[in-house]
Amino acid sequence: MSGAGKPLEGIRVLTLEQFGAGPYGTMFLAELGAEVIKIESPQGGDPSRQVGPYKLGENDSEYFQAWNLGKKSVTLDMKSAEGRRQFEALVKGADCVVNNMRGTQPAKLGIDYASLKHLKPAIVCLHISAYGRDNERRDWPGYDFLMQAEAGLMELTGEPDGPPTRVGVSMIDSMSGLTGIVGLLSCLLRARTTGQGCDVDTCLYDVAMHQLTYPGLWYLNEGDVSPRVPRSAHLSLAPVQTFPTKDGWIFIMCMTQKFWLNLCEVTGRGDLVTDPRFPDPNTRAKNRAAMSDELDATFRTRTTAEWLASMNGLLPAAPVHRLDQALDSSFARETGMVTAVSHPVKGDLRILANPLRIDGERLAQSACSPLGADNEALLGKSS
Repeated sequence: MSGAGKPLEGIRVLTLEQFGAGPYGTMFLAELGAEVIKIESPQGGDPSRQVGPYKLGENDSEYFQAWNLGKKSVTLDMKSAEGRRQFEALVKGADCVVNNMRGTQPAKLGIDYASLKHLKPAIVCLHISAYGRDNERRDWPGYDFLMQAEAGLMELTGEPDGPPTRVGVSMIDSMSGLTGIVGLLSCLLRARTTGQGCDVDTCLYDVAMHQLTYPGLWYLNEGDVSPRVPRSAHLSLAPVQTFPTKDGWIFIMCMTQKFWLNLCEVTGRGDLVTDPRFPDPNTRAKNRAAMSDELDATFRTRTTAEWLASMNGLLPAAPVHRLDQALDSSFARETGMVTAVSHPVKGDLRILANPLRIDGERLAQSACSPLGADNEALLGKSS
């Protein structure tokens, strides 16, 4: 990118991580210019390197690359004397150490602030665990989908007459990674000023609970247990939901009265403006079934593309895409959200672009190094 370069250039991050939450967060650091050194076991490295079905040669996969773009890889045995020596040498030149291990493991492995501050007082240590490091579950294994279940998110998702449903991808992992990185960068700024580092903690459970947002507050303050709502609808505003079209589905979001009036105009349903059942968003929500019946028949007369063309930005609306439709859409091409990086086995590996732009430009990206490919450069020839 042009100008002053990537904003985190000159920052060195050591990370002991696997699967989703830690890798997703540190991938952002790498793509923002930090040197992210992924410390892996010599026996196969991060287990996500082995996750199929689409492998990229030995010890690599498309699943792994989705979480680890831009990183370097070194292999060392953290429990051996030589491995510890190599790790401590890296710490002296690093700014941050990240892990996503179970609660008591960072202290046992000597990668928390108390264990490393003698090497570098300004080191910042980020711990992304399943349940935290200071409670009875600190050594429990835990993953994204479990958090969606326990935090009540699955019970809020899906049709009312269907089973509890998780989000289709690992959103709690992603949110936990980004939450941790916000804390890490904040404390890194402080350490640059004070010379004093620290531990930073977040966990999947806490992040999942935090995602309850306004339904959480409604229960805590009013005793209101929000139900699942048909058509993926908003709990209190309408119409904010899916509607069937001639060839699929469309999502309409009339979050304000202005957009409701625009919807009635675009669909030719001016009669609904004066209908006593639908005067405002909250009343429409109470009469959602009747409102849906009125609009369903109208939306079924045209295709999704035809409706979107007629709306032309007059109100918030989107097609309900399959995965292939989303990635192959003309708008995805226009925005540049699909790009490619060079890979030693795949050649051009198509990836999702980083969602950040700086000075109007998307961040340059690269594949993660093969397992242990950076040993000689970072650890010396003897490694």
